[in-house]
Amino acid sequence: MLDRLNAVYPVRYTAMGVCVLGAVLGLLLWLVAGASVWWVLGFAALCWVGWRDMRQTKSAVRRNYPIIGNVRFMLEKIRPEMRQYFLESDTEATPFSRSQRSLAYARAKSETDKRPFGSQLDMKADGHEWINHSMVPSHVASHDFRLLVGGPACLQPYEASVLNISAMSFGSLSANAVQALNAGAKRGGFAHDTGEGSVSKYHRMHGGDLIWEIGSGYFGCRDDAGAFDPERFATTASDPQVKMIEIKLSQGAKPGHGGVLPGPKVTPEIAEARGVPVGVDCVSPAAHSAFSTPLELMHFIERLRQLSGGKPVGFKLCIGHPWEWFGIVKAMLETGIAPDFIVVDGSEGGTGAAPLEFTDHVGSPLQEGLRLVHNTLVGVNLRSVIRIGASGKIISAFDMARAMALGADWCNSARGFMFALGCIQGQACHTGHCPTGVTTQDPVRQRALVVPDKTVRVTNFHQNTLKALKELVQAAGLKHPNQITAQHIVRRVRDNEVRLLEELLPTVAPGALLEDAASQHLVFHYWSRARADTFVLA
Repeated sequence: MLDRLNAVYPVRYTAMGVCVLGAVLGLLLWLVAGASVWWVLGFAALCWVGWRDMRQTKSAVRRNYPIIGNVRFMLEKIRPEMRQYFLESDTEATPFSRSQRSLAYARAKSETDKRPFGSQLDMKADGHEWINHSMVPSHVASHDFRLLVGGPACLQPYEASVLNISAMSFGSLSANAVQALNAGAKRGGFAHDTGEGSVSKYHRMHGGDLIWEIGSGYFGCRDDAGAFDPERFATTASDPQVKMIEIKLSQGAKPGHGGVLPGPKVTPEIAEARGVPVGVDCVSPAAHSAFSTPLELMHFIERLRQLSGGKPVGFKLCIGHPWEWFGIVKAMLETGIAPDFIVVDGSEGGTGAAPLEFTDHVGSPLQEGLRLVHNTLVGVNLRSVIRIGASGKIISAFDMARAMALGADWCNSARGFMFALGCIQGQACHTGHCPTGVTTQDPVRQRALVVPDKTVRVTNFHQNTLKALKELVQAAGLKHPNQITAQHIVRRVRDNEVRLLEELLPTVAPGALLEDAASQHLVFHYWSRARADTFVLA
């Protein structure tokens, strides 16, 4: 029956036919009975949409199903929001669960972060983790946990908080978002990483401590050809607000991938901060031009330290080829030059938009990257002079405790502070249409982000997360989060078996790599073949 009907009149054109019929009837009623003209105009508009659908050549669905085919694309467009609000469970992470987001919002607003009726997590599931508590809990006077960053060659060490704002550039973030983050950092006494977009006027407005990140584009310290300019670097680095210098080798969102900010998006304000022409494509190459070998990287670090007046200088990377990392460590040993800190970015990172293949399948996750960096430095007796930061989906105090158990001295959070600013995980960061004004340069949209209000929330999120960390430290019977080790964290590996992280992850004895690399864990297989004079495997 349906086949016969389709032979006479294709059923898929029903919506179009109803609209044509409605327009004709509406026109007759308007002419004869004086009915409302809006009835005619409404159906006429739908007929025009159907006519346009049938003539266009880009969408087969709209061509075969005029008018009604548009509903499919409308529903697809709002699918993430419908899933987020009505379908996903509280513990389903995509990429952050409702439970995680709610925790960040509650702490940013200083509302209760307590939950009734027990855990929503499946504690029998493989991979579930917890921190063991002590029968004799400790008492810690303050939640303001700090550490001194700066090795023997550093003349201006920085006393950093154990939780800081991770790298996010002005340009990726709105001016109001940058202001609120920096003002919050000032109120709370913690650091704000500029991202590779350099130090903008919005970073300077409120005087919060800055970690100046320098990427391969050398924004803020480049000459007209895009090469590193030592004089421009020294001018900005001498600013008392800049506390540390961070060379970005790679980032978790898209390691090994450069970027381009299209010319139309390079506004006068962005151009001023980055030192590039207005309206011209702003290119961030995949590789640096100031160095090309591990040895040259060490000398570049020393040069930046001297130009900055002895401020802490380090680098950030997402671990890729292990032999390249080993080559960097061998260059430290050969030159006697060591960075003051290293930030390990896990591939879970991702405030900036990236190709799906890079987001899902390039770079080491935080656990593997952080553990490798920690173990290598222990194995060459450099761990005591180099601080390690960690970033990659760190939201809660337990996330921080776990990173510290893997070897981190402090943690950086990007998306946690974005939630504090009001981010709703709309995942429209790269479109310029951010619904809360966090990641847009649209002046109208970013007005929704009220700086004084969000400043308080940024500080609250930091303070309340550290208070929760203090409670974990006390429960474990410790005095400082840096005392947390892999023997404090437990993971379920099977239904009836749990193991300490210390038993599951590789561990290296102090100085072991200097004595007998062959006896070490398989992860150090390439140690003997790595070279300080090249990133290429020998």
